[in-house]
Amino acid sequence: MMLRAKRHYKGFNLVETVVASVILSGAVLTIGTVSTRSLTGTRLNRQYEVAAALIDKQLSLIDYIGIDQFIEAGQTEGDFAEFEPGYHWQVFVSQQDIENLYLVTITVTWVERSRPYNLTVDTMFNSVGMMIQTGQE
Repeated sequence: MMLRAKRHYKGFNLVETVVASVILSGAVLTIGTVSTRSLTGTRLNRQYEVAAALIDKQLSLIDYIGIDQFIEAGQTEGDFAEFEPGYHWQVFVSQQDIENLYLVTITVTWVERSRPYNLTVDTMFNSVGMMIQTGQE
């Protein structure tokens, strides 16, 4: 009677190694894609936050000097060059049917990777500003 010896192989064969490599590569690519999209979304969200802060700054200025003085000054657009990627603001003012009431629309635009973005806000002002008057007589 002939005895067969059992062979015990140690390690993995080629098919197992290729399958494991494909699964690992797919997982790494998926994690990389999710991370890249997350960072892109975070950067774009930050840009929208900056645009909203710049709109708030411009609205505070209009409220401080008064809408009538703002219209008389005639500057209805400009740039915020100190912020990256470079923001441009534009204000449209239209008088409403009610006396001394103005619709103010502010749009902030910027370009990121050759794609334009913008944020627009509408608000109403009456012609009484918050300008502090000094008591000089």
